[in-house]
Amino acid sequence: MSDQTTTNSLPRIGDKAPDFTAVTTTGQLTFSEFNKDSWVIFFAHPADFTPVCTTELVEFAKNTAFFTARNTKLIGVSIDSIHAHLAWVQNVKQHTGVLLDFPIIADLDTAVAQKYGLLHPGESTTAAVRAVFVIDPKGTVRAIVYYPLNVGRNVEEIKRLLTALQTSDKHSVALPVNWEPGEKVVVPPPKTLAEVGQHDGKGYEQTDFYLLKKDLN
Repeated sequence: MSDQTTTNSLPRIGDKAPDFTAVTTTGQLTFSEFNKDSWVIFFAHPADFTPVCTTELVEFAKNTAFFTARNTKLIGVSIDSIHAHLAWVQNVKQHTGVLLDFPIIADLDTAVAQKYGLLHPGESTTAAVRAVFVIDPKGTVRAIVYYPLNVGRNVEEIKRLLTALQTSDKHSVALPVNWEPGEKVVVPPPKTLAEVGQHDGKGYEQTDFYLLKKDLN
């Protein structure tokens, strides 16, 4: 596992999430402390007071209980001032009744955006792309998802992805296409000749020796 310290670099899956200290809507925080002992959904939005971003952050806030129940914190970032963030949070609450109560980083100097590779010149040189980083309690980047500026992300898929990662960690399994909680999981394939056929007759759903599924219950 490598430690990403170079600015303008893009953290990759398996890398240590870049650390930073920044001002947010809930006060100053150091990311490594915020991330300690919990999962984090770290996401960037292009700008405050924009329609697509508003729908996204409202949806994240509506699902706070889901993430909390899974030991997961939310934190957002955009290249806006703390004053713009605070005004936007109040505006959103006034018009939707939803409080964006998770920290939103004020990143006017783009320091955080640079560390996480959020500026894509082909899209914009002044706005962060819609990135999502799923970071585990050890501070390791486990998944990265990007959306363009003009398409809102799917919060339900982010929830599914988080649940899948946590399920895989807990049970040492893989998850098949379109997996949803309660569905069968994939058993790790054999790595030696001796392991081939070790699950025969044990009630597994077997397509071939390398593709077997089972219930977790």
